[in-house]
Amino acid sequence: MMLSEVATAEQISRVISQATAPAFLLGAVAAFISVLITRMNRIVDRSNFLGALPEGDPGRSRLEVILPRLKRRARLLNKAIEFAVISGICTTVLVILAFASSFLNFKHEYGAAVMFSVALLFFAASLVALLFEVRAALHDLDFYV
Repeated sequence: MMLSEVATAEQISRVISQATAPAFLLGAVAAFISVLITRMNRIVDRSNFLGALPEGDPGRSRLEVILPRLKRRARLLNKAIEFAVISGICTTVLVILAFASSFLNFKHEYGAAVMFSVALLFFAASLVALLFEVRAALHDLDFYV
């Protein structure tokens, strides 16, 4: 490889500036995953509490009705977490490919745009799954009142 074929400091600087938006998305996805996992942990804790009630407990039969609702919410949150993780992976791959393309002197703008769009689509899918879970949680709240 000739010296002129190696990425210049200007090209690398441009890639770093272009990686700013994906870096912010990656931070948002990481924080969002933390929120989703916290919600999932609350559902698991509630399910474990219900499962730990003794068989003869008078409230157990009334509370067992809640388990299918909790399972549905857990499935929705699991989907949301999966979509968010895929979004984070796409964003990470985007940044890695941007730097690799710069070092190898390849054009990466179109590929970066596609990868960023895919990452955003998965992030949006994660938000939609969370929306459905929140609606299910609010529906469950009506059940208790």
